[in-house]
Amino acid sequence: MISQELTLIVAATGKMGIGRGGTLPWTGLKREMAYFARVTKRASPGVGNTNALIMGRKTWESIPPKFRPLKDRTNIVITRTSGLTAQGGNVTSSVEEAIEAVEKTEVTRAFVIGGAQIYKAALERKETKRILLTRVLSDFECDTFFPLQLDESGKSEGWERKSKEDLDRWVGEQVPEGVQEENGTKYRFEMWEKTES
Repeated sequence: MISQELTLIVAATGKMGIGRGGTLPWTGLKREMAYFARVTKRASPGVGNTNALIMGRKTWESIPPKFRPLKDRTNIVITRTSGLTAQGGNVTSSVEEAIEAVEKTEVTRAFVIGGAQIYKAALERKETKRILLTRVLSDFECDTFFPLQLDESGKSEGWERKSKEDLDRWVGEQVPEGVQEENGTKYRFEMWEKTES
């Protein structure tokens, strides 16, 4: 069981762009996607045997059907559409309800994986303590944005970028350091933590 803690996990451009036309604006970041899968699947010993992924309906629908639900994790889908079913996922109507659903299961960690409205609602909650950011350094045109600007300076509106050692310790692996590049897209792994309660 988690202790009411949420971690947001997101890939975003320097302007905090996260999507275009309902999909990711970049493609072919296989190592980045593998990082996402490893981090969100890794459960802490002795706590629970799985993690939870909290997402909005559009994020759920953007996952190709053959990959839904995202395996080896509890999938929780937030929607205001009554009667929606998410085969293999639990359906809730708010972030608060999603947190309650997480608390009723034996999970280690809860990750919020999008989209923008769900991120915004999660950022307003005291349970949100951490953001795992893949900072996409290449420029992409986006129409959807993460609702918090995380500046290159490392400090931003009650948030602070942590060291690589802190990131490694929290995710449980040696995260690749510095700028990574796949298919011409450059990016860097970061972890941010809330500085005020």
